[in-house]
Amino acid sequence: MDNLTLSKIREAIEKYKNIAIATPIDPTVDEMGAALGLYLSLKDMGKALSIATPNEPLVEVSSLVGIDEVKTNIGEASGDLVVSFPYREGEIEKVSYTRDEDLLNIVVKAGEKGLNFDEKDVKFTRGSTAPELLFTVGAARVSDLGKLFDPTTLKDTVVVNLDNKSENQGYGDIVMTSTKFSSVSEIIANVIFSAGLKMDLDISQNLMLGIATATNNFQNPETSSMAFEMAGVLMRNGALRPSSTATPRRKLSADFDDEEELSFSESGFDQPKFTKTPGELEREVRPDPKPMFRPQPQPKITQNNQLSQPKGQMRPQQQPMPKMQHQQQAQSQQQPTQPNAQPQAQNNNNNNNAPEDWLEPKIYKGSTNF
Repeated sequence: MDNLTLSKIREAIEKYKNIAIATPIDPTVDEMGAALGLYLSLKDMGKALSIATPNEPLVEVSSLVGIDEVKTNIGEASGDLVVSFPYREGEIEKVSYTRDEDLLNIVVKAGEKGLNFDEKDVKFTRGSTAPELLFTVGAARVSDLGKLFDPTTLKDTVVVNLDNKSENQGYGDIVMTSTKFSSVSEIIANVIFSAGLKMDLDISQNLMLGIATATNNFQNPETSSMAFEMAGVLMRNGALRPSSTATPRRKLSADFDDEEELSFSESGFDQPKFTKTPGELEREVRPDPKPMFRPQPQPKITQNNQLSQPKGQMRPQQQPMPKMQHQQQAQSQQQPTQPNAQPQAQNNNNNNNAPEDWLEPKIYKGSTNF
């Protein structure tokens, strides 16, 4: 920021006693926060001070400190008092006044048609003297100030133009405008610190709200280094960063169904909100599990050389034998069984228990007598 310009602003504040601050029509939080920050900083200097905006302030700036002191006219209210009422030809014959002790009575004498207005139609307007020094905050053009800027009334006023818009026309006696600044509040903050003016918690919070609003809470990629620098100084004076407003929502159709929404907030991503029950989602995501293979128990051979069937298991259905095989089985059943014959299954089971002389040569010891 130009040190020469800052020096001129500091000298003008010290020199002039009647100072006014003006904002454009319907100022933003940044513009009104900057104007109120400067107003509160100059308030205790013993100056004739006023702050004004062309229209009544909007609701969005109602949380700023000092908003109740914003007027709709600039300058000190010490000028002429004007009484206004409706007038039609032939209704008023003459206007005069009378004095009654400490009161001055204005008398409007009715004409032939009579007066066609009531007391509620009468308006009183208090004139103001032109300020010696006028700060315009965030006004790119003189026309943006509306009724606040009257060239005839302000012909002898020193105007200080403070703005960061590219379309600023560069009017005024002292101009401090640049698009390098991301907010007007950071400009005012630098002016206050450079001029050694008052900086308390209320002033710091107004300026912090202005910078945060103009930079989308410092998320705008075009946020200037001055904004971060001034924000750090303001935070050291007790100012707090504002919390985010309502979180926007968007749908991610590539990853979620139409009934699923993903919300975003300042601190990060929130969990997806599903309208389906957890059981329905699990069935959609995971297929039905297949039954695990369970090995069937093997049949056991009992002492009677019979195969025992596992409990609860059905015997397999016997297949019909071929005719020839059936005949062979019938003949085998007719032959007498050998008493010493042992089933093959039993022999196999007794192999492990063979007598000790099983492998030795056998000698016949029987009798040869007949």
